[in-house]
This record gives sequence, C-alpha cells and structure tokens, in this order.
Amino acid sequence: MQETTSTLVVFVLLLIGTGVGFFGKPYLPEEHRKHETMQLIQLVITMLVTFAALVLGLLTASAKSSFDTVGNDFRSYAAELIQLDTVLRQYGPEADRPRELLRMYTAAAIAATWPREQPPAGEYPRISSDLNQDKLEDVKLGDMLNAAYIAVRKLKPTDSYQENTLAECLARFERVIEARWTLIEQAHSSISKPFLTTLTFWLMVIFLCFGLVAPRNALALVMIMLGAVSIASAVYVIVDLDTPLTGPIVSSSQPMRDALAHLDRAP
Repeated sequence: MQETTSTLVVFVLLLIGTGVGFFGKPYLPEEHRKHETMQLIQLVITMLVTFAALVLGLLTASAKSSFDTVGNDFRSYAAELIQLDTVLRQYGPEADRPRELLRMYTAAAIAATWPREQPPAGEYPRISSDLNQDKLEDVKLGDMLNAAYIAVRKLKPTDSYQENTLAECLARFERVIEARWTLIEQAHSSISKPFLTTLTFWLMVIFLCFGLVAPRNALALVMIMLGAVSIASAVYVIVDLDTPLTGPIVSSSQPMRDALAHLDRAP
C-alpha cells in the first residue's frame, strides 16, 4: 500500500508541475519567452535531469542491495534453524519437546511473515504481524522462541556425550536468536523519507520546466505524461524493494519452508 501511495503522489505532483509550466507560459512577459531564455531553461533541464537520473539510479541500487541483504539473512536464519534441529536430534529423544516448540515457532513465523501465502500445515498459534508498519519483530513469536530455548536449558544430560551436545545446542540457539535480531533490524526501511520528498520536489521542478519549453500540442503532452509514468514507476520499484516483506515484490519464504521441512523430517 505504501508503494502505491508514493507512486500516485509522485505522478500527480509531476503532472501538476507540468500543468503549471504549460498553462502558465502564455501569461509570462514577452522578454521571459525569448529564445535566449528558453535556451537557458533547456540547459537547466539538462543539468537537473542528469542529477535526478544519477540519484534515482543510486536509490534503486541501494534499495536492491537492502532487499538482497534481507533475502540472504533469511537464508542464513533458515540454515541456523536446520543446524540447531540437527544437534537437538543428536542429543536424543529427551530433546523432542524443544524440537516440537522450535517447529511450532518456525511454522508460526512463516505464517505471520508471509500472510498472503499458503500457511504451513500442523498445529501452531496463528499470529498476525504488523508488516505494513515495517515491524518484523513480534512479541508472541519471540516468546515462542524463548520457550524453546528454556526447554533446551532444562535438559538434564546423563553422560559426557549429552553434556557436550547440550553445550553445542545452547551455543547454536544463541546464534539463532542473534540471527533473528539481525534479520529484524535489516528488514527496516533504509530510504530516508525526507530525502525521497526532496527528490520528488526536484522532479516536480524538472517537469515544470518541461511545461515551459514544450510546444502546445497533444504529442508533447503525451510524451511528458509517459515520462511521468516512467518516473513514478521507478519510485514504485524503489519503495517496494525497500519494504521487502510487503507489496508485490517480497523476499522468498522458501528458505524458511525448507527449514520447516527439515524440522518435520522423521528421525
């Protein structure tokens, strides 16, 4: 929803800027419409277009980098869950309860993080996360993971093998918790809203200049509108990539589903 709103706002503002220049040009004094003045405006347009193109390219690269980082974090998190489950299996049947809690947490996390996808099968709490407010952290999900951690700490090893395995379980669980918080922090928006607002103002000035120099015919207006649509679509992609868990472009849930499949595997 955020990316759609941003796109529409940018598109409307660009059209407003164009309209101000296009319909305000006839009311300018004659000396302001001379050839030399139009040449100067075209030079300014060239400078602003080059600068705006550079900034848009950098924003797109930054948003794509953040999106890829979140995807890599999910893969790392899924790998940590698989490794933790493997060590719990090695501990023995006594670790079945922590494994069950870990499985419930993983399934609940998938259902809450990707609510528009098919939820995992099985019994687990259905939790709704406020992803539209850029919040991946959920207290209930954190409590579920902590419950599994406490269950691991309550295990009573009976020999040196289980003692060593329990120590590895605790160490890997701490890695899981650390990876979870890293993922929560990385999932936040990285684009400054004031900067995006300033960029929109620059683009509006550019389209105002387009309106001043454009000939008064339908083809010129169509080309300007196509340019506004292109710029607005670029903003749409940037904002959507910057929110990796909402919108049409989202991080893949497959790594977490692969981890859940591993947790469901029979001993």
